[in-house]
Amino acid sequence: MDNNILITLERLMLRPIQLADSASIFIYRSNSTVNQFQGWIPKTVDDVHDFITDRTSPEINVPGSWFQFAIVKKEINEIIGDVGVHFSDSDEFQVELGISLSQIHQGKGFATEALIGVINYLFNRMHKNRITASIDPRNQKSIQLFERLGFRKEAHFKQRYFINGEWVDDLVYAILKDEWETGN
Repeated sequence: MDNNILITLERLMLRPIQLADSASIFIYRSNSTVNQFQGWIPKTVDDVHDFITDRTSPEINVPGSWFQFAIVKKEINEIIGDVGVHFSDSDEFQVELGISLSQIHQGKGFATEALIGVINYLFNRMHKNRITASIDPRNQKSIQLFERLGFRKEAHFKQRYFINGEWVDDLVYAILKDEWETGN
């Protein structure tokens, strides 16, 4: 598998995250609005460095691992977010997506553009069959984003995760390859 992945879109470029990205990632990932519904919140740039080296795979499509794409705004050559892809350890044709976007770049279509690029890559180049997203039900912007992309709600798990000192529910959204092809 090609690990020098570069997904070029209209306004964005998606590439694997690198250790050199740690400071840029820390800026938006440590923002309390951006990380409000996330389980991993970096306290220092070193936390991001550790996340990249310890919790993400440098290779794509490794069962049981997360692979992170940096979302780079081409116009300014700056990282404005990231898309994580979790490759199932039990089903090689299924993946889970997660996305974080800097607060100042939200509401401008960048998340939609980045996810369309990743979804097309996963379905068309990697031949995945099912993509899911796990969303906190309080995160209405993410719910609207995934529903706009054609994902459907499959499950609502009550108090599934203990995050930041509280039990939170989890919504699971999903889309199949044939649903994506007919809807897009």
